[in-house]
Amino acid sequence: MKLRWDILRNYFVEIGIYLCAFLFVYAAVSKLLDFETFETQLGQSPLLSAYAKPVAIGVPLLELLISLLLVFKRTKRIALYGFFAMMVLFTTYIVIILNFTDFVPCSCGGVLEALGWTEHLIFNVCFIILALFALLFEKKQNDSRIMSFKKPKTFIISILSVFIGGVMSVSTLYLLSEKEIQRNNSFLRRYPPHPVTTIKGLNIKYNSYYIAGFAEGRIYLGNSSAPAHTLSVDTTLANVKTHKIELDNTQQITFFSPQIRIQSPYFFLIDGSVPVIFKGKLSDWKARLSWQGDNNFTFSQMESVSSTQFVFRSIDNKSSQNVIGRIDFDNSDTFRVSNKLLQKQIDGIFDTDGMLRYNSELNRLIYVYYYRNKFVTADTDLDIDYQGRTIDTVKNAVIRIASSNSDQVRRLAEQPLIVNHQSYSAGKYLFIKSDRLGKYEPEEILKDASIVDVYNLENHTYEFSFYLYDYKREKIKSFQIYNNILIGLSEHHVVLYRLQPLNFELKK
Repeated sequence: MKLRWDILRNYFVEIGIYLCAFLFVYAAVSKLLDFETFETQLGQSPLLSAYAKPVAIGVPLLELLISLLLVFKRTKRIALYGFFAMMVLFTTYIVIILNFTDFVPCSCGGVLEALGWTEHLIFNVCFIILALFALLFEKKQNDSRIMSFKKPKTFIISILSVFIGGVMSVSTLYLLSEKEIQRNNSFLRRYPPHPVTTIKGLNIKYNSYYIAGFAEGRIYLGNSSAPAHTLSVDTTLANVKTHKIELDNTQQITFFSPQIRIQSPYFFLIDGSVPVIFKGKLSDWKARLSWQGDNNFTFSQMESVSSTQFVFRSIDNKSSQNVIGRIDFDNSDTFRVSNKLLQKQIDGIFDTDGMLRYNSELNRLIYVYYYRNKFVTADTDLDIDYQGRTIDTVKNAVIRIASSNSDQVRRLAEQPLIVNHQSYSAGKYLFIKSDRLGKYEPEEILKDASIVDVYNLENHTYEFSFYLYDYKREKIKSFQIYNNILIGLSEHHVVLYRLQPLNFELKK
């Protein structure tokens, strides 16, 4: 009876060892045959992004080495411990993915490619148990046992040491990877599965439209070629209306580049080159002059904070640098400028060029630089409360300036490196569109989509990124967020994308 048990035990050990070896050989070969995809998947993992390159190389090599050692009797013992340790590492990775990361990436990996993460976990646990039994029953040559039944404590301590070591190793890599992403600007993006889905698009024929704002479930589009005409559409893109502004321009003001801003129940027609602000109601589209500035003062950007308050970007006459200012009709200090918000690196004009935005939910203005990995948030009194960096690595603007007419006229000598193309802030998030690829990202993706990075303005962290796919072969040139809908504008279409509630905490 004992002999039969020994034979069965030996068969079990041999079959178990060959199964372990086959699993690792198959997994390693699968990874190596499609190494670029494997490395990319690790690079976009929420757990090991910062160490994708060494992990991508090391894991299949270790799997092959362990498989080889499992074949030889003299190395079976150490190889089984190695297999057990690797499976503990893989299982810990899955547990952290499922319970401690912000999102669960797509499932992948050789023989397990068709399995979900929960099935991965069950599969791994089964092989951990198999390895434990194989270690328990395996004998070395010359009657040397892997585990002596006279010394069970030694075996238990060895197994626990390997198990705890594996768990601690992956947990440490996870914490270090998070630090690398959040603090060290390693330019590693992570992509949760399908946080944004395309709803539908509407052909608006002309490429001169821009997003003016939102009010009562409608999207308003201004037209730079026909400033008096505005287009509005509901969020189903089914009900389209046109509006014509009736302007009470008794002052005979000549406009240069007027734009529309919506602040329900009002609309504003603004022109920073004059500069003026006309105000009207959405109910009748009649506007009259609300404010006119000094002819020596002009502004290049303006955002409405409320029906009586605006923030703008202008050039300071004394310093000849970009500054941020505020106009508040209800405040005794109606006009205010701050030269502390924008940080000069080269000339104070081109190097501080960027996008001025206002977040009504946080009551914060945000300025995102075009040519460097930086943005600034401030309150409406123009006091800075946070200076953040994006995950890009370009800290200093890469621009070259040419001067003429005795340095009175300055211009860009060549097209500068644009780090941040577009931006918008809604809820607690800052959305930044960037065409610069991070590590492990395929260049081909930019042919069909744009990349949008999401930052949390409350926690001061990078959250994740998503692809904003082209619509009818047209790229999204600008976008804004209305509740849980992203409104994108391409050359000839307005396109709606849904922001999924699993990934975004936004109004519906």
